[in-house]
Amino acid sequence: MSDAHAEHEVHEVHEGPIKTPKQLIAAVLASFIVPILIIVLLVKYIGAESRPAAGSDGLGAEAVARRIQPIGNLVIKDASDAASLKTGEQVFNAQCTACHTSGAAGAPKIGDTAAWGPRITAGFDALLNSALKGKNAMGAQGGGDFSDFEISRAVVYMANKGGATFAEPKPPATAASAAN
Repeated sequence: MSDAHAEHEVHEVHEGPIKTPKQLIAAVLASFIVPILIIVLLVKYIGAESRPAAGSDGLGAEAVARRIQPIGNLVIKDASDAASLKTGEQVFNAQCTACHTSGAAGAPKIGDTAAWGPRITAGFDALLNSALKGKNAMGAQGGGDFSDFEISRAVVYMANKGGATFAEPKPPATAASAAN
């Protein structure tokens, strides 16, 4: 039985697609060159679109302009423009109301004649000095950015609501001459 099986194996011939040495060399070269070509073409395809790299906008015009812009701004206000000056009520509503409406940090409430009485007896100049330079928890000008004339208008407004009869302060000389 083993002889019959051995005879059958001898007669069976296996043939592959490569029959000559030239075909073998071509197959070996193709198996290396074709994958390399595919990889190179994929890299070219992916790298063909131009995309900026991360963080590369640092030299753009807008980025440079942001970096070299001034830190602060200088605003020049014309004191002679009486129309741009705020009234006492406007300054109060913009800055003073935060504390003087609620009485925060010991601030006298607007309209509270008992709290304003001793302050009014000290006089307008003492009240104006406290408002301009600050007193106790209140900072200079209450932390606002108003002219001294506008602050004096706010002081008169609050004091008169608290029982005083202070006259409205006169506009600065330059504003008065511009109004004429």
